[in-house]
Amino acid sequence: MAGQTVIVSGLNPAAILQSTIGGAPVVAAAENGHTRKVVPLSKDALQDFMVSIITQKLQDDKQPFYVLDLGEVVSLMEQWNSALPNIRPFYAVKCNPEPSFLSMLSAMGSNFDCASRAEIEYVLSLGISPDRIVFANPCKPESDIIFAEKIGVNLTTYDSEDEVYKIRKHHPKCELLLRIKPMNDGNARCPMGPKYGALPEEIEPLLRTAQAARLTVSGVSFHIGSGDADSNAYLGAIAAAKQVFETATQFGMPKMTVLDIGGGFTSGHQFTSAAPAVKSALETHFQNSPELTIIAEPGRFFAETAFTLATTIIGKRVRGELKEYWINDGLYGSMNCVLYDHATVTATPLACMSNRNNLNCGGSKTFPSTVFGPTCDALDTVLRDYQLPELQVNDWLVFPNMGAYTKAAGSNFNGFNTSAIVTHLAYAYPS
Repeated sequence: MAGQTVIVSGLNPAAILQSTIGGAPVVAAAENGHTRKVVPLSKDALQDFMVSIITQKLQDDKQPFYVLDLGEVVSLMEQWNSALPNIRPFYAVKCNPEPSFLSMLSAMGSNFDCASRAEIEYVLSLGISPDRIVFANPCKPESDIIFAEKIGVNLTTYDSEDEVYKIRKHHPKCELLLRIKPMNDGNARCPMGPKYGALPEEIEPLLRTAQAARLTVSGVSFHIGSGDADSNAYLGAIAAAKQVFETATQFGMPKMTVLDIGGGFTSGHQFTSAAPAVKSALETHFQNSPELTIIAEPGRFFAETAFTLATTIIGKRVRGELKEYWINDGLYGSMNCVLYDHATVTATPLACMSNRNNLNCGGSKTFPSTVFGPTCDALDTVLRDYQLPELQVNDWLVFPNMGAYTKAAGSNFNGFNTSAIVTHLAYAYPS
């Protein structure tokens, strides 16, 4: 079977992992003298797999679905470990809490950034230990702090005096990370600075407040913003974090041992430029810190490209050259990333009904097209003036890179459910 790719699919990839590679952090294993390695599906293999799902009896009702390519997740973790080997990822659960996805990340050694009691409970339900969680929300309800103390989540962030008082009262053994505001938000699509992070003039009072409360400030955290962030923003943020470390030492506080560089990573070109910038800044400011633990909170880096969404065309209207289509998912469902994450989505035709011999309609004339979601709200418009070949009802539109801030925030507005998750793994037997 050398050189052959085998697709293993199902609704329970954790079980698939357990039966094929032992469910351990190992992503390759020996079988019959060959190395079996988890790999992402090729574009053609992914399309063939989606067509097989569409033609199954399960899809008689033409419901939309995701494909979660766990091979892509493995590849991304390998990229992370190669580029940033000394920085341990704490995956930001809010980005996409799909359980199979979280289980895969856990098996590969990722820890988790949770922002609420609900997210903590969700991660714990997967059998993940509480010492692998950072409660990375600088403003928490007292009930959530009480819960964290009860179950043993002992690391959290803060950026206000009131937060110190709440933690002192309800979880005095919890270690703190002082969340600072980077001076440069990296021009991210979703900046964090307007809401979170201590200003430079607030740092000393916040350290003094924690010191007076006899709480341990173990380190510093920051977040340059999410989505297309400028990697140069890490340079100033890491420099500012070093100044906080030095200030704490001047105050006679215990030596800080944790640096949390937050998120803002996107796979591809942005990560390629961000990783060297981060390493350069760490070498400049924390070179002689062997006791330092460096963590990060990547979300979309792991989630975005691992998920592909397939939707059915359920309606069509022609107005001259303009083609208008209705699909059975939209902004109130899996594509709420357009609203909440300021995302730009792209679509590829899959003409399973009207053009089975040319599924992608290669060479066909394209027309300006509008794609609506299924609800009665005119806001539910997925694409405008988008070039597509002419398609028919019961053809499909495929949306790649749909893993970040999508299904997790969906609703059932007008009674339309968010899409089911279909998962698969791909294994290659190299020659």
